[in-house]
Amino acid sequence: MLLYIDKTHFLLRSASHSTSFLSFPSFFHGGSFPTMAAISIPSHMKAWTYSEYGKSSEVLKFNHSVPLPPVSDDQVLIKVAAASLNPIDYKRMEGYFKNSDSPLPTSPGYDVAGVVVKVGSEVKKFKVGDEVYGDINVKALEYPKVIGSLAEYTAAEERLLAHKPQNLSFAEAASLPLTLETAYEGLERTGFSAGKSILVLGGAGGVGTHVIQLAKHVYGASKVAATASTRKLELLRNLGADLPIDYTKENFEDLPEKFDVVYDTVGQTEQAFKALKDGGKVVTIVPPGFPPAILFILSTDGCILEKLNPYFESGKLKPILDPKSPFPFSQAVEAFSHLETNRATGKIVVYPIP
Repeated sequence: MLLYIDKTHFLLRSASHSTSFLSFPSFFHGGSFPTMAAISIPSHMKAWTYSEYGKSSEVLKFNHSVPLPPVSDDQVLIKVAAASLNPIDYKRMEGYFKNSDSPLPTSPGYDVAGVVVKVGSEVKKFKVGDEVYGDINVKALEYPKVIGSLAEYTAAEERLLAHKPQNLSFAEAASLPLTLETAYEGLERTGFSAGKSILVLGGAGGVGTHVIQLAKHVYGASKVAATASTRKLELLRNLGADLPIDYTKENFEDLPEKFDVVYDTVGQTEQAFKALKDGGKVVTIVPPGFPPAILFILSTDGCILEKLNPYFESGKLKPILDPKSPFPFSQAVEAFSHLETNRATGKIVVYPIP
């Protein structure tokens, strides 16, 4: 049985259930299909790595021969199809949390989408050939994996992953995990529920686009307001924002309307309290935060993704990719450069990863 991965990769499963990975150097042209050549999982792979801390343009290098990561009993090995970048990737690369980082050299990348090619002995949820996605690191700031998702293969614990929504491409699925889980956890920590109002600071960013959609289409918010620059206001409306606020023309804290929850994704926690109703809550993902704001760092859980999969499959939730995405694997440095401008809309994705 031939299992489709993407245009250049397949899995061949025999009647005895043994599995081989197949790679096609190029997709067929003019209707002719290439000759298939089965290969085993290699011992080395291509990956983007860095051996010292610094700016991505200076330290991130393409490595043609990186050993594949070991696979523990509770992990699966993933043939990576797509990865997305997050601000934490370049902050880690610049040494912001080197005291709790994994040893260098390392390959960056938290978010992944791809196909399972090997399973550990304790894995129950997935089998070889399953299309999966997830954030591969249990805790964002504590010893992230040495081999991240900007590599041909990566390994991750079963509990961190979910089955890829059937209607999403690998690039779309890879854009979701870290920011979607962060958006969801922040709303949960505030006790958000139907009928409440919310203001999202940074509504067009990776986390903000998910907060708007979750609040409106999953939780049933009575009103969703969100800030963005002038050219991104229409996006906010399309995501479900009732009140798009142009931060280049007005200060959200000066508006007469107040909110049950303010979700700060940009580091304006102090001002956020001025937009809060009595008894309301501020949640932020930007340290240091200001008490009594709720500051949290994500602990990854694939169950959140599984829970939200039906909303993507029904079309109620949508992945938002930056217009410049996807960047090819060869342009990872350019992808980081765009991320570092802080002007991206939605998520920056690297795809395809050969």
